[in-house]
Amino acid sequence: MSTGELSRVPGVVQQSSFDVGMRLAQRHGELEGRPAEFDLLGLRWDLLPEVFAPIHTASTELFARWLPYPSGGKFLEIGCGAGVIAVNAALHGCASVSAVDIVPAAVRNTELNAARHGVADRVRVLGSDIFDALDPDERFDVVFWNSNVVPAPADFDCTIPTQRAIFDPGYAAHKRYLREGIARLTENGRLFLGFNSLGDIARLRALAARMGLRATEMQRATHRTGNAPVTFQLLEITATNRL
Repeated sequence: MSTGELSRVPGVVQQSSFDVGMRLAQRHGELEGRPAEFDLLGLRWDLLPEVFAPIHTASTELFARWLPYPSGGKFLEIGCGAGVIAVNAALHGCASVSAVDIVPAAVRNTELNAARHGVADRVRVLGSDIFDALDPDERFDVVFWNSNVVPAPADFDCTIPTQRAIFDPGYAAHKRYLREGIARLTENGRLFLGFNSLGDIARLRALAARMGLRATEMQRATHRTGNAPVTFQLLEITATNRL
């Protein structure tokens, strides 16, 4: 159920995606009561300040369970946060995992969790704005991003690190991910996007269509995030001329 649909449910006050996003960013950035460790997927994880906290939303666990990890292949995660999905990819048989994040604390957090779970030799962590730090010729069997789905004005300034995990001003990052991500795949590689109902799916599909791409929903589930029900979607991005 989208935030627009909420307004049509009796007794439910309409909440804009932007307002929900602001509250989420604040909650993810709060230090009071924030644990230094958390449990997810049957494992224990480190959690540093200024990093998106998987304890506040179902997205990380859902996408970690839904993604097809290429056994013996190369996996890339954009926006790795605490590193749960990148480490999970290595634990599920990926020979090489690259994890990138623009937030320095997230880079360190992923390194800590890769070491904690014995996969530091297979998980390379880089500070990067999407694909910037990667070799231009590097290709991957699976590329994934749990994206910052909430639309914001193009001039919106992310003043705290956790806002970067929630908001995409002008949907510029989504545009870039679609354009460059499809070019980062091996011959049979697959491009995935973690999305949810706080985002603008119509805008995303329009962006994809202009690039000759389509976004196909592979999985979905609805969970409550704060006071709002949010539908999480795993989308696969493919070329429209691909059979």
